[in-house]
Amino acid sequence: MITRFLSPFQYVPGFSRATIGAAAFAGALALAPAPAQAQSLAEALIAAYSNNPTLAARRARLRATDEQVPQALSNWRPSVAITGSSGKEYNSSTLRAGGTGGRSQNRSPVTYGLALTQPLYRGGRTTAATEGAENAVRAERARLIDTEQDILLAAATAYLNVFRDEAVLSLNVNNEKVLKRQLEATKDRFEVGEITRTDVHQAEARLAGATADRISAEANLENSRAAYENIVGLPAPKNLELPGDPGGLPTDRHNAIKLAATSNPNVIAAEFDRKAGTNTVREVKGELLPEVDITVGLDRGFETSSDRGISNSTDIRLNLTVPIYQQGAVYSRLREAKQSLAELTRNIDQARRDAIEDATSAWENLQTARARVVSFSAQIEANVVALDGVEREAAVGSRTVLDVLDAEQELLDSRVGHTQAQRDERVAAFELAAAIGRMTAADLKLAVDVYDPRMHYDEVRGKWVGGSSSDEGK
Repeated sequence: MITRFLSPFQYVPGFSRATIGAAAFAGALALAPAPAQAQSLAEALIAAYSNNPTLAARRARLRATDEQVPQALSNWRPSVAITGSSGKEYNSSTLRAGGTGGRSQNRSPVTYGLALTQPLYRGGRTTAATEGAENAVRAERARLIDTEQDILLAAATAYLNVFRDEAVLSLNVNNEKVLKRQLEATKDRFEVGEITRTDVHQAEARLAGATADRISAEANLENSRAAYENIVGLPAPKNLELPGDPGGLPTDRHNAIKLAATSNPNVIAAEFDRKAGTNTVREVKGELLPEVDITVGLDRGFETSSDRGISNSTDIRLNLTVPIYQQGAVYSRLREAKQSLAELTRNIDQARRDAIEDATSAWENLQTARARVVSFSAQIEANVVALDGVEREAAVGSRTVLDVLDAEQELLDSRVGHTQAQRDERVAAFELAAAIGRMTAADLKLAVDVYDPRMHYDEVRGKWVGGSSSDEGK
């Protein structure tokens, strides 16, 4: 159980004015914000956006997917090859019976040539493959946005967890200090016979519990700091600030669900996956249609037919290939593509349901957390007044030490609950922003160069040669 905060300015039976002043000073130090090193949430999100390896890996995957487009477009282009051969050849012939009067030749034939093939018609496969590749790129861009949202949401959550655990630790440290002083005062009162040994043991037990809670709060804070560093890539500084809600949130539950169903990046990715699946079906169907291409060949040979002969040849051919039967493999892949398309269509429905669930859950969590913040604020005010009254009653003997300890516990519980509710409110707000597709660096207006996936796409789309790009390794 977490031990509650006791205001250092409130009266404790048996405390002198000097003791109360010392407790007040200690409590003020515990709650006062430390100077320097405060970090805003925006700075943490910028660091995560710039440094997170998962996000960088997803960008690299998108750039790899971009290459599907020039690969599909390459089927419009000619293929050119240089051929060559060299060897040794020995020929002999006999003109008469008995092997006399014959001749022999020793040649070193060499040939080289240039071959060019230009596809003219591939059954519509090139067009279908190009459109499918472009839809695959659009789907991957949506998944990049989803990954970006996941990273920024994780960074925001880690930030708020550190904020919460810092506040809880501060409350527990302050409470432990106050309970130590209260135990000293309780022992003094016991020495003069005002209270019994039972009261002393109750104070000792409460202090021991406060120490255990403080140790647990320290461990929780270190765990949160480790998670923060994992996501953000930097150590978590001290005294984090409580951020505000992200802008652009829907004003009611209906709008939240509507935006999630249409703007969630997973829904968008699933829709482009289905379009790419439709293109795949068309591409496989194209394998059942005729193909037409033109070939041009230039060849030159040395010593191919005589020891001094040179031969040249040029040919241009228009080739038509009409598939008749392909062992049933193409039809099987066509059926497979149709079933895959059916799966991708169902995936849209599931992605939309998931997005609606996420938006609904985030909306309800946000409303609940906001109500809890208000309730805990009212509870804190009531507990402050109640603790003051219990202490005054204990001073005249109508309340016991246990009553004071319980009142302190309730006040600390309400303060910790208020801190937790503040954290939950902000996390739910960011989760809602992610559910409707607005938890991105651009939507949050982060002071960072937003990654533009179109730059690499435009660079490689029409590229004919070259094995590198400007984004390689980023």
